[in-house]
Amino acid sequence: MVVKVKEQKIVNRIEVQTNPEYGCKPEDRSVEELLDLGLVILNKPQGPTSHQVADSVKHVIGVKKCGHSGTLDPNVTGILVVALGRGTRAVDVLLKSGKEYVCLMKLHEKVEESKLREVMGKFVGEIEQLPPKKSAVKRQWRFREIYYLDILEIKDQEVLFKVGCQAGTYIRKLCTDMGKEMGIKAHMQELVRTKVAHFEDKNWVSLHDLKDAYVKWKEDGNEEEIRKVVRPIEEIVEHMPKIWVQDSAVDSLCHGAFLSVPGVVKLHEDINVGDKVAVMTLKNELIGFGPAKINVQNLMQKEKGLVIGNLKIFMNRGVYPKYKKDEES
Repeated sequence: MVVKVKEQKIVNRIEVQTNPEYGCKPEDRSVEELLDLGLVILNKPQGPTSHQVADSVKHVIGVKKCGHSGTLDPNVTGILVVALGRGTRAVDVLLKSGKEYVCLMKLHEKVEESKLREVMGKFVGEIEQLPPKKSAVKRQWRFREIYYLDILEIKDQEVLFKVGCQAGTYIRKLCTDMGKEMGIKAHMQELVRTKVAHFEDKNWVSLHDLKDAYVKWKEDGNEEEIRKVVRPIEEIVEHMPKIWVQDSAVDSLCHGAFLSVPGVVKLHEDINVGDKVAVMTLKNELIGFGPAKINVQNLMQKEKGLVIGNLKIFMNRGVYPKYKKDEES
């Protein structure tokens, strides 16, 4: 769902220090490293497709690869999180995350406000949708969840509302379905995406902002603006529960090893079996993510055992040194 990052208590399992010779705190990366391991929270303009916008980012800052957080229709504006370079490996985290939109819906006939509010209230919770004929998915009925639906303003036959919803919800279809429930026709007139997971519109920048910041850095060596618009890729997992591992476990994980109890240094206290967890170094670098195989209470009581099996690895091999087998976790 659409989430707010909340403070989670961290439980320490062992006391271990990280070696400053290996790895790097995300905030200490050079600009060159950020451009290969960062993200931009863009305000997508009206007109181009999401793919075209991501392609524009590639050309503006000269990176070879970009990936985005979920497609927006050409006429829809708003948040598009674009991951840069090697950072594209992590963008999958956001594809199934909840979204928030502000929508202007046009009613084709006048409707009493009380009826309007009653009908819109019925669409909060689980709904069934048939994707539009022009859509990228197979056209079959499917269930989606509406987390909240708040009317912001009503003016004549125009209704401005905010909706938080599960990924893959069609807001255009939501408008027509609500109209049918009222016994009239209705359509989506304008749509802005205001949240993707924990990323909000207050943090977005334009393509022009990105280009200006990049030129200022390249021509004048001024890093202030480029560091504001290009953020460390680790922000992409800011909303996820985390496990921090000791240096001796990092390279083994990057080579495909499972994470077991001895490698864990500390972790968030609310982790349960099945939760998708981000695995971090002690310098807060993202190693990878995967489903937890054990809850915190059991983990703290054990000396051995599987913590996460199928990790999707993000970090390159060789960032941390290999350790002898009897030292690995």
